Amino acid sequence: MNTRLAKSDWQSRRAAHEARVDPWIQPRLARQSRHERHAVEDFLFEYYPYRPAQLRRWHPGAGVVLEGAEEFLNLSGYCHAPGGVAAGAVPEKRRPFLEWLAGMLESTAARPAFFACHGLHEWAMVYRCPRVRHEKLPLRLGPQETDAVVESLPIRCSHYDAFRFFTPDSRELNRLQPVRDEPREQPGCLHANMDLYKWSFKLSPWCPSEWIADAFELARRIRELDMRASPYDLSSLGFSPVRIETPEGRREYEEHQTAFAAEARPIRHRLLALCRELIAGISCSPQSEADFPAHPCGTPECSTSIEKSRNGLPSPSGRT
Repeated sequence: MNTRLAKSDWQSRRAAHEARVDPWIQPRLARQSRHERHAVEDFLFEYYPYRPAQLRRWHPGAGVVLEGAEEFLNLSGYCHAPGGVAAGAVPEKRRPFLEWLAGMLESTAARPAFFACHGLHEWAMVYRCPRVRHEKLPLRLGPQETDAVVESLPIRCSHYDAFRFFTPDSRELNRLQPVRDEPREQPGCLHANMDLYKWSFKLSPWCPSEWIADAFELARRIRELDMRASPYDLSSLGFSPVRIETPEGRREYEEHQTAFAAEARPIRHRLLALCRELIAGISCSPQSEADFPAHPCGTPECSTSIEKSRNGLPSPSGRT
C-alpha cells in the first residue's frame, strides 16, 4: 500500500525538514565564505560526500506518492506514478550495494557492543608523529605525555576508516587489525554509528530525509565526543575535555558511548528494513502501481518506523 501526500502536506514536511537542518547548514556556509574551518562542526561536511544543499533537499522516501509535485521530476530517481510523482524502483545495478549494505548492517547489529575503546584512535593518529592532523589545535598533554597515554592503554579499534589513519608506529599497537574488504563493525563503535549518516544518504532518494537528518544529528553529537576525548585542546572552541587518560574520564566516555549506541540502534534497524524493501522491489520494468513494494522485512519495529515516517508521524528518535 502506497502513501499519498497532498501538496499541502508534503510542503509542510519539506518546510519542517529545511527548518531543522538550516541551523547546521548555515553556519557551515558562513564559515566557508570567510575561509574558516571548525574542527568539530565541519567534519561531517568534509569527511562525507554529501553537500549542504543535498542535506537540505527533502525526499519523502520510497513508496510515497506526492500530489502536485512535478518539480520532483527534475531530480534523479523520480518518475510519474498513479496520482502524482514518486521515487521510482531502484535500478538492478544497485542490487549488489544494497545486498552488501543489508548484510553489513545486520552483522553489525548482531555483534556484542564493546564500550571500552575510550577513543584512543585519535591518540593513535598522533602517536610519535611530529605533525598532527589538526595543526591549529594544541595537544592537551604535549607530545611525550600523549605518546605515554597511547603506550599505557590497550587500543582495540575495529573501524577500518579510523585505523587507516593510525601512524605507522601505532598500527602495531592495535589489538585488532581491521581491513576494508572484511568489515567487523560492532554497534558500540562511535564511527560505525556515525557512519549511519553515510548509509542513510547513500539510500537517497528512497530514504526519507527525516531519517537522514536523524542520522546527521546523532553523528554531530558523536563527533563532539570524539574530539572532546581526543588529545587536542578544544578550549578555544568552547569544548571541555573528556580526559580518557584518567579512570573518571574513561567512565564518562563509556557512558556517552553507551547512550549513543542505544540511539543508533533504531536508526540501524530501519535502514536495514529499507534495504530489504528496496531489494525486494528492484525492477527494470516501467514504474507501475505494483512497483511500489510493501514491507517484507518481517520486523515489526522496522516496518512500523517506515510507515510512521511516511505518514508524517514521529520516527523512533522522536522526530518526523
